[in-house]
Amino acid sequence: MARRRRGLPVNGVLLFDKPHGLSSNHALQRVRRLFQAQKAGHTGTLDPMATGLLPILFGEATKFSSHLLEADKVYRARIKLGEVTDTGDAEGQVIERLPVPRFGEAELGEVLERFRGEIEQVPPMYSALKHQGRPLYELARQGKTIERAVRRVRVYDTRLLSHDGDGFELEVSCSKGTYIRTLAEDIGRDLGCGAHITALRRLETGPFAGDEMQTLEALQALSDQAAREALLLPVDVLVTHLPSIAVDEAQASRLLHGQPAGVDTRGLADDSLARLYRDEAFLGLVTVKATGEIAPRRLLDTSVAQAGGGV
Repeated sequence: MARRRRGLPVNGVLLFDKPHGLSSNHALQRVRRLFQAQKAGHTGTLDPMATGLLPILFGEATKFSSHLLEADKVYRARIKLGEVTDTGDAEGQVIERLPVPRFGEAELGEVLERFRGEIEQVPPMYSALKHQGRPLYELARQGKTIERAVRRVRVYDTRLLSHDGDGFELEVSCSKGTYIRTLAEDIGRDLGCGAHITALRRLETGPFAGDEMQTLEALQALSDQAAREALLLPVDVLVTHLPSIAVDEAQASRLLHGQPAGVDTRGLADDSLARLYRDEAFLGLVTVKATGEIAPRRLLDTSVAQAGGGV
């Protein structure tokens, strides 16, 4: 006999403003309990000290999380000069202190320019990357250091927001996999005085900006489940960058039963992905075939698909 899943079948995307001091997983569990949701996940881990945009996916939305994990990000960081910590941020122990040279915004701008475009980074030991199944931060806490492969990432922009004697504030637009702590350390090294991050906030991830974020306090203030669910974005907001295909009832039935369906695929590349709709209801993703057919790739459960939920 199938085991009944606890909770409510909530589906959609919440743009959550993660507070300082909570890990991404603890934040997820707090929000999941508020929504009484059967299933939830997050995309793009934030350190406990970091705040800002943490998209939380409920129910059917979790099927499309990979599309957001690949997304570009925008951060605002406060960087302190003259001190190097073992974690690269203010939560670590200071392991080196160096005098901060006098320089103006022009000199700082020249250094920042060197960290735009494609750059190389060595992931920090205090990260969630795994070595033989264990997160690196667990090994770091034991005083162990593991050789890490150099990664190539892309920094689209490093915009100086403010600058004072011992630090500056920066807005960074970057590709996935970019470590802002490592970026701050490398900038500090180039300046000759070391650096670490004292505050970090994620402002954007992929198509989502922070102006729609919901705080934990705001969610807790809502006693009505319907009011909370009204804050959720529809599932297909995660894949709006893909082209769309509309099908009729017969074609939808074939696809929902795992069979291909013949449609007009002119203008679409072979083996590419597309969003699938029936009567403006999002059904999931299909693969475009060279034969003028589409095949199911990642579809919603039939009961959810029949309930609607388009853009």
